Amino acid sequence: MRWRDRFLFVAESTNKYLAEADEIKGHYLNVTAGNCEEMKKAAECARELGVRIVMHDYLTGGFTANTSLASYCRDNGLLLHIHRAMHAVIDRQRNHGMHFRVLAKALRMSGGDHLHSGTVVGKLEGEREVTLGFVDLMRDDYIEKDRSRGIYFTQDWVSLPGTMPVASGGIHVW
Repeated sequence: MRWRDRFLFVAESTNKYLAEADEIKGHYLNVTAGNCEEMKKAAECARELGVRIVMHDYLTGGFTANTSLASYCRDNGLLLHIHRAMHAVIDRQRNHGMHFRVLAKALRMSGGDHLHSGTVVGKLEGEREVTLGFVDLMRDDYIEKDRSRGIYFTQDWVSLPGTMPVASGGIHVW
């Protein structure tokens, strides 16, 4: 099934459910593609179908592609949910790689409305204080240095928009 067929199927199913139920449900259509033009086509299709939120795998798609998609979404009234597929290859390794805090900061600079951030429980589990530290880095405009939370220097984001930390399955981040 190609992405356009999948988008049509999901939009139809979601709309059918919404007409029958008392609660609001949705689906984040994944617009990650091999190039920016295809991502924008997919995001435009989602918007035309009435989908309000699209998803991008920013590590596999790339930071520049993510910035282009974030600009498109802002200009066209879409929320951009960021998935972190492939992060464990980079940030779960104790002896090499980089901490997710670095990836979260890069995402905030690249653009995105919410990001899978991990939690302090469940399959996305991380160290409580460190997880709360990079959650603050994603959301807050100003963060004081606090080494116990993995914040090694004071960070002033000035007017750069924050990114809302979310966890899959409806689990609250903290």
